[in-house]
Amino acid sequence: MTTPQPLIDQFKRRISYLRLSVTDRCDLRCSYCMPERQTFLPRSEVLSLEELHQLALGFIARGVTKIRLTGGEPLVRRDMIELVRALGRQVGEGLEELTLTTNGTRLALFADDLAAAGVRRVNVSLDTLDRTRFAELARRDSLPQVLEGLAAAKAAGLKVKINTVALKGVNEAELPDLIAWAHGQGFDLTMIEVMPLGEVETDRFDHYLPLDAVRQQLEQRFTLASSAHRSGGPARYFDVAETGGRLGLITPLTNNFCEGCNRVRVTATGQLYACLGGTEQVDLRAALRSDDHDAQLSAALDRAMAIKPERHHFAIRAPGAAPALPRHMSLTGG
Repeated sequence: MTTPQPLIDQFKRRISYLRLSVTDRCDLRCSYCMPERQTFLPRSEVLSLEELHQLALGFIARGVTKIRLTGGEPLVRRDMIELVRALGRQVGEGLEELTLTTNGTRLALFADDLAAAGVRRVNVSLDTLDRTRFAELARRDSLPQVLEGLAAAKAAGLKVKINTVALKGVNEAELPDLIAWAHGQGFDLTMIEVMPLGEVETDRFDHYLPLDAVRQQLEQRFTLASSAHRSGGPARYFDVAETGGRLGLITPLTNNFCEGCNRVRVTATGQLYACLGGTEQVDLRAALRSDDHDAQLSAALDRAMAIKPERHHFAIRAPGAAPALPRHMSLTGG
């Protein structure tokens, strides 16, 4: 029996990180992410929990050591915790870390179960602490539920990182206070430039805020020192002297971060996207549902390595222009 080979792309980058979407559905409608009347996938097209588990095992067999479960909002999927428990049993058996990205609205219900299943860290998307602004951005008045979820995660012993999209003219002035609040709670915070994925009602050009400019603003209040900390993602980290916390910056537009890319994304329908900012994809669902599914899945992963591009080509285009890619982030997974 031959030993499965690690996943290495044509640029000699080893792929050890899978972001696996379990659903494209979400209970929020963040204005920079999707339209209010978003059309979601028919449930018949979405992989079963058993198929998602089988797919994850196939990645682990090829050397993936970190899996992040994403959406949409992963915790809206019924029986999702059963998948978490099944994958949690792989931690220490090839899988080094199982994590989750969530909007936090249902985190209070599941924080204890996630911790018991082997999850140690969660990323929670939060762009403002102002309830009115939150309701305008998310089109849902759900900030109290998110804050309750964060408190529950902290109580359950989960390490929390806040993900914040920096939006010009929306939460720009609030960013320093948001960092201070997060660090005061014992949470790290990572800021992200808005990504041009999918049609939305607003024009992202109007809200695009380069993080280089944000950093200059922050340095008027905080002392930022480059950190040697690295995660599985593309963030650059800084230690904030005044808070004792850590700040991450993800800059897909102002600073390309692809040289060390170690990840791929798989949608809830089993489509592997070799790059968040590209169209290169491989159908894993067909492999999973074939008679010789293990061999077919491994072959499909080899094809993905052959087509993974060197870098993404995100760009914020002029006002009124179409987005860089037509698919929404909720489909690909965060």
